Amino acid sequence: MTAANRSSSTPKLQAQPLYARVQQALVDRLIAGNWRPGTMLPSEFAIAEELGVSQGTVRKALDEMTALGLLVRKQGRGTFVAEAEDTSILFRFYRLTRDDASTALAAPAASFPDSTYLSQVCGTATSKEQEVLGLNASDKVWRFERVRSDHVEPILWESLVLPVSRFPSIDETTQLPNNVYQFYGNEHGIIVARVEEKLRAVIAPPNIVSALGLESGAPMLEIDRRAIALDGQIVEWRTSLCRSDTIHYRNELK
Repeated sequence: MTAANRSSSTPKLQAQPLYARVQQALVDRLIAGNWRPGTMLPSEFAIAEELGVSQGTVRKALDEMTALGLLVRKQGRGTFVAEAEDTSILFRFYRLTRDDASTALAAPAASFPDSTYLSQVCGTATSKEQEVLGLNASDKVWRFERVRSDHVEPILWESLVLPVSRFPSIDETTQLPNNVYQFYGNEHGIIVARVEEKLRAVIAPPNIVSALGLESGAPMLEIDRRAIALDGQIVEWRTSLCRSDTIHYRNELK
């Protein structure tokens, strides 16, 4: 590493193994957007020479990042920043299953649910939005509402709240694609590293009953999801109200 990098290292980082420090230096480049999803990384030799470490140290750092799903090794081609491909992102973050299906909608062969937009507004963050997203009282957010269908019927109503400061290209004409994590990465250099979800049973509000064609008072599954970027910041607060008469939430632990 350069003298400047060494002098700015914290004691905590200095106490870590060398490969872990190299890994953090490379993750910092992902956070800064220097390497966007789909970008091919320089060779191990080039990275090792730049950072002043051995190729073995770089290889171990890259192996760790690959295991975390941040990088993808392509035989004969090189190492690339992972993209939020349709199948992998479904498998990681989408676990709704039709009752009459033997496999989850998150299975590799599945496709993303269709989206029908209900509203899109920009406004000052509410106190709850400030709390969840770590915003100040004057900060702005985008609020999207949409209904999602699995090609058979509407299965959920969804609200997404995004900080305006993290998504500068979004405007009144923007419609989020079905694969929003791919959009976050490709358009804004924001890589979603993990999500946190809270589930609870609720009664369908009147507007959701109408949107999904449910009976009044129908039970639903509420999924409160926070998408967390590599820098540790929550970049998306999503609330999904899922019908429970034909759909259930499926999770497989290994």
